[in-house]
Amino acid sequence: MSWILLVIAGLFEVAFAACLGKAKEATGIASTYWYGGFLLCLGVSMYLLIKATEELPIGTAYAVWTGIGAVGTVLIGILVFKEPATFWRLFFITTLIASIVGLKVVSH
Repeated sequence: MSWILLVIAGLFEVAFAACLGKAKEATGIASTYWYGGFLLCLGVSMYLLIKATEELPIGTAYAVWTGIGAVGTVLIGILVFKEPATFWRLFFITTLIASIVGLKVVSH
């Protein structure tokens, strides 16, 4: 169950980063809503990370959480914000995914 909470926490990390990106593009009241979404997603992500670390080692949990956030945020950047999808960006995101899977495999 802790791994599921950790993955969901990572997805909320992606969501709060996406909200920041959208808030930067928005104006007026729309930016306020995006910042509100950021705060909500941040709170949920932190709460779930705390719950996951009750059973998982903090080093592993934090690395996986930030890894999910990093990979997801890069993908959102490419798909939503039209950032470049260069070979090297995709190569290093792939190695990051392999590292996250590796941490899961070697964790008890």
